[in-house]
Amino acid sequence: MTKNVLGGALQTCCTDPLTGFFRDGKCNTGPEDRGQHTVCVLVTDEFLRHQASIGNDLVTPRPEFGFVGLKPGDGWCVCVEPWKASFDAGIMAPVRLEATHEKALEVVTLEMLVKCARKN
Repeated sequence: MTKNVLGGALQTCCTDPLTGFFRDGKCNTGPEDRGQHTVCVLVTDEFLRHQASIGNDLVTPRPEFGFVGLKPGDGWCVCVEPWKASFDAGIMAPVRLEATHEKALEVVTLEMLVKCARKN
């Protein structure tokens, strides 16, 4: 069983747009996922702008990679290092803990993720 950061089964992050390195809707990862697309976020305008400013353009469609381009409110599995860069800059897009892969904890702490946890 693939686990989330809380120790439970990894839940679906988003299917519209279809997210995940494997485009399975989940923040699954593996050796071929060099960016570790492990953090499930609900992107905000501020987060998208900051990601672009650090070289991670999440807005421009890249159909060759099955990437439609994001808009505020979309769910997405983002790479953990750029997510951490936004967090360190004080930009905290809401995180879905149950849909964030446990591998993210190799780079960030659970406390960081909990601080950004989406409030239902």
